[in-house]
Amino acid sequence: MKLAKVLLASCLLVASSISNAATLKIATLSPDGSAWMQKFRAGAKEIKSRTDGRVKIKFYPGGVMGDDESVLKKIRIRQLHGGAVTAGSLARFYPDSQVYSIPMGFDSLEQVDVARAAFDPIISEGFEKGGFITFGFAGGGFAYIMSKDAIRHPKDLIGKKAWAPGDDAATVAAFDTFSISPIPLPIGDVLAGLQTGLIDTIATSPVGAVTLQWHTQVKYVTKVPLVYIYAALAVQDKAFNKLKDPDQLIVKEVFERIFAELEVENKADNDKALAALASQGIEILEPSASDLAEWKRLAEIASGRMVQAGAVSAESVAKLKALLK
Repeated sequence: MKLAKVLLASCLLVASSISNAATLKIATLSPDGSAWMQKFRAGAKEIKSRTDGRVKIKFYPGGVMGDDESVLKKIRIRQLHGGAVTAGSLARFYPDSQVYSIPMGFDSLEQVDVARAAFDPIISEGFEKGGFITFGFAGGGFAYIMSKDAIRHPKDLIGKKAWAPGDDAATVAAFDTFSISPIPLPIGDVLAGLQTGLIDTIATSPVGAVTLQWHTQVKYVTKVPLVYIYAALAVQDKAFNKLKDPDQLIVKEVFERIFAELEVENKADNDKALAALASQGIEILEPSASDLAEWKRLAEIASGRMVQAGAVSAESVAKLKALLK
């Protein structure tokens, strides 16, 4: 009888530890072996150790779960719990997260730093109200136009077969303003689209172009800071809130530290990637003063259309402009 009681107690202890354990399934486009994945895996190992195995993180790298839209669908049906995604894909949960995506809203990364100091906490809170816990944001730098033919002036975009990452209000407003006929493609199909001639123009950061090998299919980079890109690690609040309070604090601490490190490294990596593009024979086009003025004029129109479409509030745009002044 005594042995039976001991066995029963042991079984209950094991069952209790299993019920308290949680595995967060997170997808990302970052390739396995990349700097992002190295940090993510190190973070997952630290979290597992510090929570005594109560919290495990299972990553699905390299886009095996599809693009950001596919990842969000899988989160909705509980196949995944979170994703490392571009913040623009989360805009439906908090539209004013698009304030950083105002076309040509910034002239420099120093201006971005000023804006983010004010807006990051607001955006994080907005996402939480929309159902996602985020752990800081990692800037991806500016997206530049990259193309097979030289594009110096906005009129050079007319007739180009340009990739569109989606059909959200912000993208539609920008493409309409610049008289571009967009060709929507999942991010995993962009390289093939460039190779086959389905598209001939893209907009992405230097690091993004190199990481995804898109740079092998373009000849020119137009150095106009078209839009600022940033990413977030977002976990559905229902999954995150199932963790014990001390475990939640550990997960937040680890991933917030990782994103702070990525933020610093990304700035340097984009500079290196742009230099690497030039070294491989890709021509970096610096617009003339008059051409740049036209880019900015049209960007201002696109910003107004974003507000009209409800992609971002007039209040946030006004606050951003006031900050930058």
